[in-house]
Amino acid sequence: MKKKLFFGTNLKMYKNIRETTEYVRLLQSLTEEISREEMELFVIPSYTSLSSAASSIDKQYITLGAQNMCWKENGQFTGEISPLMLKEMDINLIMIGHSERRHVFGETDPIENQKVKCALEHNMTALLCIGETLEEKDYGISVEVLRTQLKIGLHDIPVAGLSNIWIAYEPVWAIGANGIPASAEYAEEKHLAIKKCLIELFGEAARDIPVLYGGSVNPGNAGELIRKPSIDGLFTGRSAWEAHAFNKLIRNTMQAYKSSGSFGSLPA
Repeated sequence: MKKKLFFGTNLKMYKNIRETTEYVRLLQSLTEEISREEMELFVIPSYTSLSSAASSIDKQYITLGAQNMCWKENGQFTGEISPLMLKEMDINLIMIGHSERRHVFGETDPIENQKVKCALEHNMTALLCIGETLEEKDYGISVEVLRTQLKIGLHDIPVAGLSNIWIAYEPVWAIGANGIPASAEYAEEKHLAIKKCLIELFGEAARDIPVLYGGSVNPGNAGELIRKPSIDGLFTGRSAWEAHAFNKLIRNTMQAYKSSGSFGSLPA
């Protein structure tokens, strides 16, 4: 059963400080009467926007996250951001292993594992992103790739830290301006494989780890995706980058979930 639905977006390198601040303020205003017992809402803006955004909203309505984080508190890591710097701004959600970090900047699964461990050591929530490339999909090894990313990315993670782990499944071929949306059936199949792997790794406690789908989520497919039993939320790209549009997508998606009536625990 889904205890709540997760909705989030990664703003990448698109909005400046003013635009980000205006966006999160408006998004809070539009959504604040939606019960946060039913919904977890998060936004991941640029580093330069984090401080201004954090001081502009009430974090009980919107959780702000960082797009990346170093695995060390300090040291000779030019250009990196430490967990201590983020904690100064009261940022406690860290996105780790986004496909652009992996495929553009060359991060590996062991590096993501170090970052997950660092986040947990500082009582932060780690949003670990995983996903297969189109080539891996065509070779028929998608599940093997996802299991590898999970097993290495979450290696040596204590069960006690699972409450601070979120997973985002983002097939690499489905994200970005030229992404090809995965079918709801394909997404559900991979989410189920992810959840089975998590249970293998951590036992029954893993059932509480939310697994979100990201990859060309839009108003046309959001409702169908969220009805799938293994999809706990949506990690939305450009369809969420205008506050009114994101608000509408959230409301329509929640209504689609509630009206399905076939599973879940959210009140109608």
